[in-house]
Amino acid sequence: MKTIITNAHIISPGVDLKDGSVLIEDGKVVAVLQPGETVEADATHDADGHMLMPGFIDIHSHGAGGCDTCDCSVESIRTIADCKMKEGVTTWLPTTLTLGTNTLADVCRCVKEYADSPNGSKTPGVHLEGPYINPKQCGAQNPAFVRPADMDELMMLHSIYPVLNITLAPEMPGAIDFIARATAAGITCSAGHSAASHADFMKAKAAGLRRLTHFCNQMSPQHHREIGLVGSGMLDRDIRIEIICDTIHLCADMLHLTFANKPIDQMIMITDSLACSWMPDGPGQLGGLPIIVKNGVARLESGNLAGSTLRYAKGLYNVWKITGQPLSELVKATSLNQAESLGLRALGKISPGYTADMVLLDDEFNVLKTYIDGELRYEA
Repeated sequence: MKTIITNAHIISPGVDLKDGSVLIEDGKVVAVLQPGETVEADATHDADGHMLMPGFIDIHSHGAGGCDTCDCSVESIRTIADCKMKEGVTTWLPTTLTLGTNTLADVCRCVKEYADSPNGSKTPGVHLEGPYINPKQCGAQNPAFVRPADMDELMMLHSIYPVLNITLAPEMPGAIDFIARATAAGITCSAGHSAASHADFMKAKAAGLRRLTHFCNQMSPQHHREIGLVGSGMLDRDIRIEIICDTIHLCADMLHLTFANKPIDQMIMITDSLACSWMPDGPGQLGGLPIIVKNGVARLESGNLAGSTLRYAKGLYNVWKITGQPLSELVKATSLNQAESLGLRALGKISPGYTADMVLLDDEFNVLKTYIDGELRYEA
């Protein structure tokens, strides 16, 4: 069956095409048509001039809709995936917390069961945030479960369901060898919850480190005598960085500074969303630690930020308004960079041969429709 989406403002990496059309067949983009071009199809969807972008890929999200990845419940995964789909996220990595081995194994089993019959956003793997972090940089992670890097534990979890990304502290004992071995196993290593020096960073990069987790948050800050992980992320031209674009985890000026100095190909927008995303303000839990959400900001009782309530398209809107960069460039950081960094093929572009995962947004960046594998799966 052939489906065509007409009258769309198509925004894809390097593409800004008004009044274009997208022809879809068997879940793939067959053609992108210029204004005035027509083709026969079995079904037609009129985009009414709204923005059509590649479906967002959120590689760092703990929860939404009152549910957490670490609930160890397939229904929780389904609820989060449904919320993500409503945000225009077509692929996401369920992200764990620093918890015990058995809990992490149960999470992997639940994600696998969901992936066998998905109802919302696709889950090609998981993101382990911890437990191999620096206990002095826990942030909202539970220090009771912090432990040394354990390759046997990682591979056990990986055998249950693919671990596509792991966040760890490279300065901790055994971490450099762990990074080399995990990288050889095809697992992307990211530095976070870390007090690493620039020298530590360079050793980790040589071993295979490829990313920094929630840039600037719970990592060694930049100083004029030791640039830390923040300075390393700014300086390096290979490392990719995750960015929470809610203007809370990074203020508007820091977002502007980062996007002005870091190549867009190295930027990855994330939500780091919690169970309290899509929920009203009030008390909650994160990995056994109590949190409170006030005015949409989630914090521990200590005052530490504890992830976000950010919905993905709002983050893109924030960056676009703050930086003034064209959406055809910024959209690289919402999907293509993620796909390339994780080896997810044929995702991140509206282009022939690519999977027809797409999101339709209005001028206020509200999600109107979400397409997964060419099927209309959500409509506001």
